[in-house]
Amino acid sequence: MIIQLHHPSSKETVDEAIQFLEAMGLSCRHVSTPDSTLLVVYAGQLQDPRSVRRCPGVSDVHHISDEFKLVSSQWKQGRSTVKIGGNNFGPKSFHSIMGPCSVEGPEQLESVAKFLVSQGVSFMRGGVFKPRSSPYSFRGMGFEGLKLFRQVADRHGLSIVTEVMEVAQIEAMASQVDVFQIGARNMQNFNLLEAVGKSGVPVLLKRSMSGTIEEFLHCAEYVYNVGNDKIILCERGIRTFEGAYRNTLDVNAISYLQARTHLPVIADPSHGVGLRRHVVDVGLAAVAAGADGLLVEIHPRPDSAVSDRDQTLYFDQAAHLIEGGRKFRALREALMH
Repeated sequence: MIIQLHHPSSKETVDEAIQFLEAMGLSCRHVSTPDSTLLVVYAGQLQDPRSVRRCPGVSDVHHISDEFKLVSSQWKQGRSTVKIGGNNFGPKSFHSIMGPCSVEGPEQLESVAKFLVSQGVSFMRGGVFKPRSSPYSFRGMGFEGLKLFRQVADRHGLSIVTEVMEVAQIEAMASQVDVFQIGARNMQNFNLLEAVGKSGVPVLLKRSMSGTIEEFLHCAEYVYNVGNDKIILCERGIRTFEGAYRNTLDVNAISYLQARTHLPVIADPSHGVGLRRHVVDVGLAAVAAGADGLLVEIHPRPDSAVSDRDQTLYFDQAAHLIEGGRKFRALREALMH
């Protein structure tokens, strides 16, 4: 159950409401976001649910059967929009987030940034801390790379998305990034999820290669539960028995997630298929399924990229995907309405 209080509510009103609910044998958690004051009831049984409406300060009561309460579509009417800078992620907008797998240096970043601006793209991705399968692979430029990334992005008016890998990095990174990415390998790093939630910075949460939809949404709940409702979910492919390509992009998940949650849902076709020649097609399939955006790896010289070169697009391929994505989105909107 989610009990929505009038927003904003004073500490006295919240405390009184909590005491009222505890007297009824209910356990709840207070969650405050910029737009709402909520009490999430997670334990206890009610003889008469209508009695909750006598709780001080109540605006509305929502009965939620999902265990992931706050991200569930059962309590919030319509789908949410996440505002980042001057742009919105959600059902009425479509954005591409493009850039190199790893930040390598100023020349690479400048080239990518200029291309994105020429295509009307507002978000640039790039890894400065890289979780790699082998300890001998390039693992990023670290804070030096982040500083360079921020300078280039500011010069071109771009918002940046980059991965944070551990709690200790958050404080130093928070003022430098526009969106924290939680990578697939860290989807169930619950300490990290709570810490990025508390930072207040928007979070792009990737589904792990072996994570179920239920597990994925529980992870998003960890971020929301500490007061951060600026969450974008990203389907990036799951590991199956098929070995012809890197992963299997679960296109089903895009539509299904949008029915189960009110959060924006985007897709990562680069990791979803892992083969350059198929990334555009798979990306367009994700848009046709309803994705609110795409996360794609590009590079001025993909064949010389220090990481993920096999799935990284050339600029001309990226331009086709950007144009095609916008057209597919517009066509889908026309057909659905």
